[in-house]
Amino acid sequence: MPGKASESTVHGLDNGGATTQALGSRPAKNGQWSESSLRVLRERYLVRDGTGILETPEGMCWRVAVAIAKAEAQWGKTEAEARQVAESFYEMMVEGKFLPNSPTMMNAGKDNGLQYSACFVLPVEDSMEGIFEAVKRAAIIHQSGGGTGFAFSRLRPKDTLVKSTSGKASGPISFLRVFNAATEAVKQGGTRRGANMGILRVDHPDILEFIDCKLDGGITNFNISVAATETFMHALEKDEEYALIDPHTKLVTGHLQAREVFQRIVQAAWRTGDPGMVFIDRINASPANPIPQDEVIEATNPCGEQPLGPNDACNLGSVNLARFYLPSIPAEVRATERIDWVELERVVRAAVRFLDDVIDVNPYPLQDITEEVGKNRRIGLGVMGWADLLLELGIPYDSDEAVTLGEEIMGFIRRIGHDASEKLAEARGPFPRWSRSIYKGERPIRNSTVTTIAPTGTISIIVGCSSGIEPIFAVAFRHIVGDRHLTFVNPIFEDVAKRRGFYSEELMRRVAERGSVHGLEGVPEDVQRVFVTAHEIEPASHVRMQSAFQKQTDNGVSKTINLPNSATPEDIARAYMLAYELDCLGITVFRDGCKDTQVLHIGTGAQPAVSEAEEAEPATSRLTPHALPSPEDRLKVKPRPRTVKGVTYRAETPLGTAFVTVNQNGEGEPFEVFASVGKAGSDTSAVSEAIGRLISLVLRLPSPMSPRERVEQIVNQLAGIGGRRQMGFGKDRVRSLPDAIAQVLAEHIGLSEPGVQEMLAARGTPALSGAEGASVKVGDMCPDCGLATLVYEEGCQKCYSCGFSEC
Repeated sequence: MPGKASESTVHGLDNGGATTQALGSRPAKNGQWSESSLRVLRERYLVRDGTGILETPEGMCWRVAVAIAKAEAQWGKTEAEARQVAESFYEMMVEGKFLPNSPTMMNAGKDNGLQYSACFVLPVEDSMEGIFEAVKRAAIIHQSGGGTGFAFSRLRPKDTLVKSTSGKASGPISFLRVFNAATEAVKQGGTRRGANMGILRVDHPDILEFIDCKLDGGITNFNISVAATETFMHALEKDEEYALIDPHTKLVTGHLQAREVFQRIVQAAWRTGDPGMVFIDRINASPANPIPQDEVIEATNPCGEQPLGPNDACNLGSVNLARFYLPSIPAEVRATERIDWVELERVVRAAVRFLDDVIDVNPYPLQDITEEVGKNRRIGLGVMGWADLLLELGIPYDSDEAVTLGEEIMGFIRRIGHDASEKLAEARGPFPRWSRSIYKGERPIRNSTVTTIAPTGTISIIVGCSSGIEPIFAVAFRHIVGDRHLTFVNPIFEDVAKRRGFYSEELMRRVAERGSVHGLEGVPEDVQRVFVTAHEIEPASHVRMQSAFQKQTDNGVSKTINLPNSATPEDIARAYMLAYELDCLGITVFRDGCKDTQVLHIGTGAQPAVSEAEEAEPATSRLTPHALPSPEDRLKVKPRPRTVKGVTYRAETPLGTAFVTVNQNGEGEPFEVFASVGKAGSDTSAVSEAIGRLISLVLRLPSPMSPRERVEQIVNQLAGIGGRRQMGFGKDRVRSLPDAIAQVLAEHIGLSEPGVQEMLAARGTPALSGAEGASVKVGDMCPDCGLATLVYEEGCQKCYSCGFSEC
């Protein structure tokens, strides 16, 4: 529940530490912090030592405000004037109207030597020295709290001759794996793993290998994107071939059919969520590259919204749009009149000043980065709480009105942001490359870029709002932690329900079970229409919203096009093409539950089948179900034939939809089991694979028990195992992933529900019943808190329960 941090949760330094003392004690204003925000702040942001937490959330805001306001002294501000600036910074942070990116809040004012930016791009030169210099620099950046983007497009293709050694080049994908392994070894700032973006031009000879490189699940610390050129996109539109070019020799090495490459991209994205696409020529022709005379942009930061030249970085921050809703204005009044534009302008101007000041006090980790940042002075002011604002205004996310309003609000922020930067230039001078930039004929401006829609990961949890410009992921969800049943309902929905008179505890429970209100009896149709969730929105509507904000943003827009599990590759292809047609700079899709294997058969009606290998084997040589193996065979695990046949069952579990494949031997008995749930490379996927392997081993070991008897014993061991969450009622109740697999195996061998109940009773396990506390899947299993509320949005994993974020 929202409320101030109590003295029981923190002890000491309300002023944020010794570094703030120069400007005196903090202002009296306090913030409102939810349980989730306090948990996130305690774990990752507040000053602490071996005895505990030494800082309140207000102390953190003052620590950061003072540390950044120190830059004001360089421009002739007195201590009193610097305190005024610090107070304005403090006020917008403690009120939840603006927060900078996480490294700023984690590190500013702590005197720990760690830098304040989130986004970096490092060059990867085509030499062994250059490659491993980039690895080293990436490790330094990850250790200090940043994420890195790399273009591997300069590296010569695989198997080309290296004259200096007479050997063959390893190719960009082999080095991508090196970077991935290095990232795994570095814990980012003690708080999170380093995030990376890997980009390869579509005309690189190794592009097909790059497109497929994540299918085996081995590259877990990278998002990847294909840099699509205008030449490629035109060839795609005309269904023509395009040339592949060796980056080392600049010679054409071959041609590919654009349509086939695009289909390969789409298939890989359907299965794993990667690669995304960045329209690299469009980026270089847009305000995202304000100095095209001096540099060519090759890569972006990890979530794709911040194109950067080599060794450049950007300071990011986000305005919480939900805080500018005017509840006192009647709902009949136009939406634009229910927004506090005056206060929004004040906060935007203060935020631009804040982000510009960050550049001057930021202890960048490398000298090359310090110099490059100083020449360009990029900042990226974005938004969060967009979905919440729409909910307050009663506007459906997937409506023309929402798209129009989004473009209007972002246009306002961009216009005011640029004006604020131009006013700073009057006092401080423009960024050093201004005279060579796209702005050289206009008013001098302090920052080469001003706006970016960045992921808001944990900072949106801290201020209690929706992420970036994403729609809400669920209206409500429920956790079961021990004996506690915790229901989390969107507070705006709860308020609407009470105001409109349809609120009840029973309705809130039903909403939490479903996660959605679509088609839910008792919820008015107009409310159902407004409270639409990410997976209920058509992909085209996601793309249109991204495009609306992109039109008014200097840099890029972090937006995940969320798709239901049932989405087809054609749906992804249409989304990619629409993003190009609507002038987006790039696009990322994520199909719910996407994984690296496709379903073979769905249903339970398949008849026992005989494998090709067993058909070729004489019937007399096969063991009967109860025959004892020979002494020699007792020591052997039965080998797997080249082909076997079986059926695949779909099962809903607390960790998501599972697909359990049961393959059979020549006698129609269970021979092996494969279980798949969650995205390839996730912890959930690893656990499900491990369970399947162990069951398969048991079934293939020599034993006097028949395969059916062995399956009964497996069901006996797995059925009824409970986890933190469960779902369903009565005979449909599923307590955990192992329990779901047990139910599938019981169904496969025809073991009735009473038979399973008898097994559970014999073990002393509570029988499956219609007990309350069912829960629906919201996301994957969080590696921090273990709850299944880890969702993928803004190109990043984020937990709605504990605030864990990879970005």
